[in-house]
Amino acid sequence: MKFEELGFDDSLMDGLSAMNFKEMTPVQEQAIPIIMEGKDIIACAQTGTGKTAAYILPVLDKIVKNPSEKVGVTAIIMAPTRELAQQIDQQLDGFSYFVSASSVAVYGGNDASAWEQQKRAMQLGADFVIATPGRLISHISLDNVDFSTVKYFILDEADRMLDMGFYDDIIQIVKKLPTERQTIMFSATMPSKIKKLAENILKDPTFVNIAVSKPAEGVWQVAYVCYETQKLGLIMSLFKEHKDNKVVVFSSSKSKVKEVTNALRRAGMKVGSMHSDLEQNERDEVMLDFKSGKLNILIATDIISRGIDIDDIEVVVNYDVPHDVEDYIHRIGRTARANREGVGVTFVSEKDQPKFKKIENFIGKDIHKLPLPAELGDAPEYSPKKTGNRPDGRRRKQGNKAAQRRDGDRSAARNKNVERKAETLDTERANNAASGDKPHNNRRKRRNKPRRKDNGGGAADVKQPQGE
Repeated sequence: MKFEELGFDDSLMDGLSAMNFKEMTPVQEQAIPIIMEGKDIIACAQTGTGKTAAYILPVLDKIVKNPSEKVGVTAIIMAPTRELAQQIDQQLDGFSYFVSASSVAVYGGNDASAWEQQKRAMQLGADFVIATPGRLISHISLDNVDFSTVKYFILDEADRMLDMGFYDDIIQIVKKLPTERQTIMFSATMPSKIKKLAENILKDPTFVNIAVSKPAEGVWQVAYVCYETQKLGLIMSLFKEHKDNKVVVFSSSKSKVKEVTNALRRAGMKVGSMHSDLEQNERDEVMLDFKSGKLNILIATDIISRGIDIDDIEVVVNYDVPHDVEDYIHRIGRTARANREGVGVTFVSEKDQPKFKKIENFIGKDIHKLPLPAELGDAPEYSPKKTGNRPDGRRRKQGNKAAQRRDGDRSAARNKNVERKAETLDTERANNAASGDKPHNNRRKRRNKPRRKDNGGGAADVKQPQGE
């Protein structure tokens, strides 16, 4: 279906034509007519499916055709991260180039002047406010904004917002909105907590499911089975040819991000890093340098796995296996955008083999395993069933029945001791799993930490073999 069939305002169509928007994606084709009818909607759609345009375009068209008679905020778009809020604002700027529509991005991490600009823009009236929950709550608590004129309330990546602990903030914001409004919710997944939120804030919603459950066809997925100690040498080997590939390397911890960044920088490569210890102006600078090509390699935690919207990323490297399948999909979904092809590489250590096998089972195929460079030595066997669930990848030895009979009561005592140790190990494992680098874990405490700015210098080349 073509955009010209929707009956959009001529000035809006001029903007779409300038951006070469002709054919709608599946989520746009299903969601836009529902939103144009004024119905509440909950849509399950992942990043890269065109969901941003799916909610911006119909709302923008309605605002253009029916301008508000009162000064105030007309539409609120909620986003989980500053990066995503910025990108939504940029896309809105493009769509509204020939349209008389105003917008303001409201997020934290900037200086006092930015706060005053946000406050003034909302008080004077803005067609769109694109905001992170925490920052908007701060303005609400100081009575900086009147939401009585809001007609449209949009939540993008609602599941991510709930994962970051923003449920209460969203409910608090909703209480400030008029009851007569149109509510639009987009989520990559549909867990029970999202359904609960939808029940609380949506009225008789229409459900649209366009979730891309598996990686895009254009992503060539490969893996290296390796020891943890081989990873740094492996990534150095991948990038040693200094080509001009645009690469994102994901790691689950800040410490690994910093370690890899420093190693590549010492090798003379043009590399930057993104993690929660950076101030917002530092993040903005790194992203700008990466988009412009000043940096070829970006090392990051999952802080950007869902928010980054750059079409020409050629390679994504998982320095470690993501905690779950959804994270894997989001990570490698940063490449092969806009009908391009890309490569998704994963380093699989012994302890991560069971997690990686779950990913393979989910996508329904074995991911091709590449041999390690000869200079790195032998690789471990890929045997996820043998590896088991122990963090070190070792199997617990099993005593034989004859020995158990000889030991008698002593064996029972040892078994109890083993059980206690297993419980302790399970507790430790759970704590370790919960200690990954999440953006919200450091929302407050990171503000007073000393910061170190990342600079950099080279590039990378991961070639896709012919015939794969």
